[in-house]
Amino acid sequence: MDGTTDRAEAPAGRITIAEGAVPRIRALLAKEGRPGGMFRVSVAGGGCSGFRYQFSIDDKLGGDDVVFERNGVKVVVDETSLELVKGSEIQFVEDLVGAAFSLRNPNATSSCGCGTSFSIV
Repeated sequence: MDGTTDRAEAPAGRITIAEGAVPRIRALLAKEGRPGGMFRVSVAGGGCSGFRYQFSIDDKLGGDDVVFERNGVKVVVDETSLELVKGSEIQFVEDLVGAAFSLRNPNATSSCGCGTSFSIV
């Protein structure tokens, strides 16, 4: 993506990558020995609120994947998951309890305390 702020709003149907998440994704890919890999965001059923976010590294695109990019870092989301997270921003959050990737999802009507589980009504 070409925005430069950490709080840019994602256009409808898209995902933005916060500026602060870019070096963290790049470092994760390097640590795993997969500098050409992609950061995958997906949604699965479960968690305490109904759905849960999953983050992983992938080297291949699926037939229904959509790719988003910022400063050479690629994030991939399958079309089914994208319907639940469209308009979201991928962030890397550091606080007193730790550091982790998270999604600021405007579609979520509620979420749990851990931040990885959400619901949509």
